Amino acid sequence: MNEKMFNGEFKYSPYVPFDPTRNPIYAGYITSATKGGLQPYEYTNWRDEELSWHENCYLHAGLNPTATYWFKGPDALRFLEENCTNGFKKFKVGKSRHALMCNEDGLLIEDGMLLRLAEDEFISYWMMPYIELKLKQGNYDVVGKNLTGDVFLYQLGGPKSLEIVEAATGENFHDLEFAAHRLSKIDGREVRVLRIGMCGTLAYEVHGNFEDCIPVYNALMEAGEAYGIRRLGRHGYWNAHTENGFMQHAIHFAYARETNKEFSEYLEKTGSSSMAQPSPKLGGSYGSELSDFYVNPIELGWGNMVNFNHEFVGREALMKIKEGPHRETVTLVWNPEDILDIWRSEFSKEEPYAPMDGPEDTAPNGVFELRGDKVLKDGKLIGISTGRIFSWYYREMISLAIIEAEHNSIGSEVVVLWGDPGTRQKEIRATVSRYPYMDENRNENVDTSTIPSGVKK
Repeated sequence: MNEKMFNGEFKYSPYVPFDPTRNPIYAGYITSATKGGLQPYEYTNWRDEELSWHENCYLHAGLNPTATYWFKGPDALRFLEENCTNGFKKFKVGKSRHALMCNEDGLLIEDGMLLRLAEDEFISYWMMPYIELKLKQGNYDVVGKNLTGDVFLYQLGGPKSLEIVEAATGENFHDLEFAAHRLSKIDGREVRVLRIGMCGTLAYEVHGNFEDCIPVYNALMEAGEAYGIRRLGRHGYWNAHTENGFMQHAIHFAYARETNKEFSEYLEKTGSSSMAQPSPKLGGSYGSELSDFYVNPIELGWGNMVNFNHEFVGREALMKIKEGPHRETVTLVWNPEDILDIWRSEFSKEEPYAPMDGPEDTAPNGVFELRGDKVLKDGKLIGISTGRIFSWYYREMISLAIIEAEHNSIGSEVVVLWGDPGTRQKEIRATVSRYPYMDENRNENVDTSTIPSGVKK
């Protein structure tokens, strides 16, 4: 890999500077509209990078180009209320929400971050292209614009993240509340700083215009050097979601987009299918159809993002799900001796078990895979385990599982069935543990007054 290929022929990523020591591999969407999207699995190594959100701070650029949609108008709030499960009566300017969109059956069809910029102005991340379709379908006095590829989004997570943001901006952000955002400048370029993150610990995002991405990236790295900043590769990014207990599309579940015929036709018509949902190889013992991986917000533990005080798509279905018996999300800690049996089988002349080579199963051999393993109790199927990772900080193999509520007590023993149907399968003992597993001081609870200022005097 040389700089010419990096910046042009292979569209490695225009959002990070060229690094001749890294061998980049594909890990994102690439279309002419989104200006690229390649990222290494690792920068230093996945163990070191996994520790970053516990010990110092990471800088993650791998979500670029982020699917971004801006909209504004007198009916903007009504549009959100009619199409999202969230309540918006207390949604203030300068705050953000994790917004959910479902189909009539209550199955999740889209989720992402939503920022309120003004009384009638919003910007969404990772809700494209479904949010664009719903806006066009309704009778709303709202204008919208797809900003994908015209903007950048960087994530910083870890106990040093606030100091690094302050060192880069030269501004005090100790007063920025969780989920709040405001404008600032880095290297003389306008950015928006948001206190939010994927790792569970203190974290921030920095948003800006595409033409400013490299100078801002370099400024953040320079500001973070004294704090031990690490660049986060793809392994670390995937693993943060499981450790943090925050399920994510394509790692832990699939959107129910195929259930909406109009949406499928819209994707084909607009040429947006590459932005919608990858076509992963389905692995594991649980299911062979994408629909086996569909979920609803209640079983994901996102019930606090479902507000029944207004009419929205999927409301009646979600009310029935919430009121009746339903599955719940837990963390599973896998038995190390059973894992050693899987590795040991590689040295046997018998058929080996399915390999457990890397820190997670998202892209074995460079092929994108959505893996689901059966969770059993006394031989009975009680749920699905996804997002298996090796947490280097906790030195545990863990996964997130959606299981029948009667088995969700901490300490309950279950079995994860490892291996595709028709192959040699291994029953791995697992224990239901705390959810989320990351049990340090979480972002929303961090008292920033105890953190030194990063502003240079």
